[in-house]
Amino acid sequence: MKRISSTVPVTVAAGLCLANAALAESIVDRVRAATDRFTDISVAKAEGYAPIPCASGDGGGTMGIHYVNMGYLTGDDNALDIARPEAVMYEPQADGSLVLVGVEYITFVGPASIEGHLMHFRGAPNRYGLDPFYELHVWTHRENPAGQFADMNGNVSCRFAGR
Repeated sequence: MKRISSTVPVTVAAGLCLANAALAESIVDRVRAATDRFTDISVAKAEGYAPIPCASGDGGGTMGIHYVNMGYLTGDDNALDIARPEAVMYEPQADGSLVLVGVEYITFVGPASIEGHLMHFRGAPNRYGLDPFYELHVWTHRENPAGQFADMNGNVSCRFAGR
């Protein structure tokens, strides 16, 4: 049997990769179900989310326009709730509409996880002017070639932002 290290057979490693992929898809499905109401931007606005400018990455890809709920972001409890993400992400369209592409969870207490998936640590200073925090993007409504939890998504564009 071929081995990828001195202790892990390839067949075991392949099984772990499939299990991790299934777990990731399961998390994305649960987050999508809990946040699908945000496909209607008026729901996000009614729940207290407000926009910040469209965010693009230096290395390519985009996060889109974040609608942030400052009450969730600056709340004292730092609790993460799958149905109440701190930010909801939209891609601007040529006609001025916005299409939901994903959500972002943010907390200042960590290490942190959402639905069993570890969040990414972001130190300070950072592009948002925030204290160090933990975040996790979940691309619920747009496939991401970099992975469903990557920060930037090459399938999202800010091309029509500001129209």
